[in-house]
Amino acid sequence: MSIPKICKLRVGILGATGIVGQKFIVLLQNHPWFELVSVAASEESAGKTYEKAVAGRWKQQVDIPKNVARTKVSQCDPHAMQADFVFSGLDGAVAKDIERSFAESGIPVISNTKTYRMEEDVPLLIPEINPDHIRLIDIQRKRRQWSGFIVTNPNCVAIPLAMALKPIYDAVGIQKVSVVSMQAISGAGFPGVASIDIVDNLIPYIVGEEPKVETEPLKLLGKLAAGKVKFAAFPISAQCNRVAVQDGHFLNISFTTAKKTSVERLKKLIRDFRGEPQKLKLPSAPQNPLIYLDDDFRPQPRLDRDREGGMAITIGRLRECPVFGYKMAVLGHNTIRGAAGAAILNAELLYKKGYLVRSRFS
Repeated sequence: MSIPKICKLRVGILGATGIVGQKFIVLLQNHPWFELVSVAASEESAGKTYEKAVAGRWKQQVDIPKNVARTKVSQCDPHAMQADFVFSGLDGAVAKDIERSFAESGIPVISNTKTYRMEEDVPLLIPEINPDHIRLIDIQRKRRQWSGFIVTNPNCVAIPLAMALKPIYDAVGIQKVSVVSMQAISGAGFPGVASIDIVDNLIPYIVGEEPKVETEPLKLLGKLAAGKVKFAAFPISAQCNRVAVQDGHFLNISFTTAKKTSVERLKKLIRDFRGEPQKLKLPSAPQNPLIYLDDDFRPQPRLDRDREGGMAITIGRLRECPVFGYKMAVLGHNTIRGAAGAAILNAELLYKKGYLVRSRFS
């Protein structure tokens, strides 16, 4: 489906100079529904052209789009950005007040930031998994008396973890999960991890990461009832490591199912999985959200992270486990499906469902 340019929604980006903000800019180029009109960042960057604000810090594999390079960076102020909605790639330390100010001012916020993810009335959204959770927006607006709203996408490990588990959880249930992540350096932002720490090395701790991985999938897989999300009831044990890979978070997942099943059935569940984005044919939706590879040496970050434009989760080595029952290898592109691409897909679903409209500056 193509929408004429005149009907495109006007989009702003908060935290536009960071790694996730840069990825938003790249992915929004030529989007059929959304047009980037405003970029915002810290006071240090405000007033500069975007090109000057990111000088020496542009880390994408394509040049800065010319129209964005010449755009002046504004402060993260709802009165300074003429946008119908904004994407947020802000640091969690400053996101709470800024995102709230936009929602209060009537500008919806589609956030990649952790700040509001576990709030009771804020959707934590993966469109293939829990599209019905967007109904929390109505409760959020009424409770907080906001004319706008906040919707969040999950942590960059929670997304591939929850997506890989979703078809299994629905069909045969899950009793417990153990996940060990090997996370790319781009997940640390810029300037990220010092080279003296990561070259020829692995760092076995990422501050604040494991609690997010252990809790967010339970909200994602939970059921919305009586205006609240009843979390999934199985425990997750996470161990999160930083490794010297540019992009792509790799997970070793072991899990126990609630009902008896087989490896072949689990593989079929993964291969057959489709969700609301595929039914609606949303612009950023991968045709195959889960891809299973039979090659025992796959997935690999360098070879598989960019499948379906970086929006697919790649799975392999599904086999029996003598301790848990089953185990598998899972890969997701952390700055696309795990961050900016996830937020854009959320916005596409919200637009299709009537929650994003061109009204504020029409």
